[in-house]
Amino acid sequence: MNFKQFRDSMQSHITEMLKDVTHLFVVGVDKDLLWNTYLESFPEGTNMKYRERREYDCSACRHFVKTFGNVVKLKDGKITTIWDFDIGHAAFQTVINKMAQFVRRAAITDVFVTSERTHGMDKNHEEHEDGSVMTWHHFYFKLPPTFVVKKGDEGTRRGQFRDSKNVFQRSLEEISQDAVETVLELIAQNSLYKGEEWEAVLKKFLQYHRMYHRLTHDEIKDWYVWEKSLEAGPALSRIRNHSIGVLLTDVTTGVDLDEAVKRYEKIVAPSNYKRPKAIYTKKMIADAEAKLTELGLLESLPRRFAVLDDITVNNILFADRDAAKRLAGSVFDDMAQGVAVNPKSFSKVEEISAEDFVKDVLPTVKRVEVLFENRLVPNRVSLIAPQASNSKTLFKWGNPFSWAYAGNITDSMKERVKAMGGRVDGVLRFSIQWNEEGDNNNDLDAHCIEPGGNEIFYVNKMHVHPSTGMLDVDIIVPTQQARGGVAVENIIWTDTKRMPPGRYQMFVHCFASRGARSGFTAEVEFDGEVHSFSYNKPLRQGERIHVAEVTYTAKEGFSIKELVPSSTASRKAWGLDTNQFYPASVIMYSPNYWDDQKGIGHRHYFFMLNGSVNDELPNGFFNEYLREDLAVHKRVFEALGSRMRVVDAADQLSGLGFSATKRNSVVVKVEGHVNRTLKVNF
Repeated sequence: MNFKQFRDSMQSHITEMLKDVTHLFVVGVDKDLLWNTYLESFPEGTNMKYRERREYDCSACRHFVKTFGNVVKLKDGKITTIWDFDIGHAAFQTVINKMAQFVRRAAITDVFVTSERTHGMDKNHEEHEDGSVMTWHHFYFKLPPTFVVKKGDEGTRRGQFRDSKNVFQRSLEEISQDAVETVLELIAQNSLYKGEEWEAVLKKFLQYHRMYHRLTHDEIKDWYVWEKSLEAGPALSRIRNHSIGVLLTDVTTGVDLDEAVKRYEKIVAPSNYKRPKAIYTKKMIADAEAKLTELGLLESLPRRFAVLDDITVNNILFADRDAAKRLAGSVFDDMAQGVAVNPKSFSKVEEISAEDFVKDVLPTVKRVEVLFENRLVPNRVSLIAPQASNSKTLFKWGNPFSWAYAGNITDSMKERVKAMGGRVDGVLRFSIQWNEEGDNNNDLDAHCIEPGGNEIFYVNKMHVHPSTGMLDVDIIVPTQQARGGVAVENIIWTDTKRMPPGRYQMFVHCFASRGARSGFTAEVEFDGEVHSFSYNKPLRQGERIHVAEVTYTAKEGFSIKELVPSSTASRKAWGLDTNQFYPASVIMYSPNYWDDQKGIGHRHYFFMLNGSVNDELPNGFFNEYLREDLAVHKRVFEALGSRMRVVDAADQLSGLGFSATKRNSVVVKVEGHVNRTLKVNF
């Protein structure tokens, strides 16, 4: 066999190597040592000196061996060198085997990148003195165009491949499988902003991750990463450097899941984004269930509306005669008779604090009627009880009762504003809300013309004006932008010292009419008091509805002039018409202040009204109520609270609630030793 046959066999082998790969790799060897290994591998007597050098020692072959001799194929975790072939010739086979062994001992250092399509030289001719011509054959191979890059790009491309491999390996090493599975679970729950864009990538990464960690040998792992980093592509191989990689790393290192997701959302989500679902995983659910089982609280989860039969005399401040009969017979008559009352002490009273009303008035009366004003619609509240009457308490207080305000929140419009990224903690607030029933997809805009003519509206959204006024929530298409389709807009002022004195004209403008069948509600809040408005007619294109004028002076503070004609019109809420008096069946503190408990959260005053029927689906409990030993499972309970819906009850205890920490008032008529109309201040 001659060298040409040796060379041709190598060419055939390399051609076969390239058939099912898009890239080749190089191993880190000393190029001079590689060449010397080649020369020294020939058996004695088979590479004799020919003229000045040995027969197989030529510059063309030397260039080929140094530039291409360390090239390998990596496929399915197996290395193939350009020397891995059989030739059937003892001397040449010895060289091939030793070269393959030498190359295999070295680690892969780079993807093979070259701008030269041809490596080596096919042949050259030498003319002798006698006129004969000698043909010399050399190592030679011509690469397909797909393996060749533009001249000058070699270093950049090598660096890109190397960086991708290194980042991919760090990702596989530093991100846990649990973290990937947790994030995939959040995506499946629709709890991660634009998470669906990462779902396919993460599922593929999880496959790579599992396979990588099944490998036990470091060299095999390294081969795996080199091969799969090319297969994965830049988005997946560099996943650790993307926004989703920040989340994966945080989850891996034990950052609280909710905090980790917030950090991710801060990178990718708009400032007013509100997550649609609570953050929880299957493991978190299992842990919470185990804890509830341990504490004997599983039967405490199902909830229903409370009724009179659930409560005791000890936890009632007042009950009308019908309620009293069900509670404890004539005990309230005894109470009233046992309290010395001076009728004159109430003769001139028009306003009274809640504390004095409870202490001095309620023990003397037999009937209380409550004026259900429009502005008190957000104050609707229901008492909630466990379905199992003897179940243990889930809460910080010593009984199993809880409560839920309208819309599952104390003040629904304010909470919706907050959920959309707006502020509600200023000195003056103007908010509007629409599309509660899904019949108003209009583009409504909140406007305010300040003293001096400056107008705050959507054109200058998020701009803080010299008055500190700012529109911070703007909804254009309610069904697409608002949570549940219920839209809000919000204008807030934060510093009276910078507010110019004069009139602040607040109105609603219909920028785009889309066939709405309803109007809007609005709130103006200052000095801790909320003024509520309701405009029931749909707005026409371009129509403006003036809601209120707020006047501010440094000496007098704020005052308001109501302009919406229907702001005082009656409306139906929980089966009651507003702006009418209704008898209170019972009056009580919130359950966290029953049985002489004190200091467990804020005190609320509940006026349960005859005929008030909660037609919503309130949460059975809220995280802020839960016992301390359940706090670690707060994400699961947040989801459970919304899923464990309250079972209906016809004679439920629902009515109006007032927090002791929020400025508010309610008008009541009391009948007893003295018949009076009082304004109770909270």
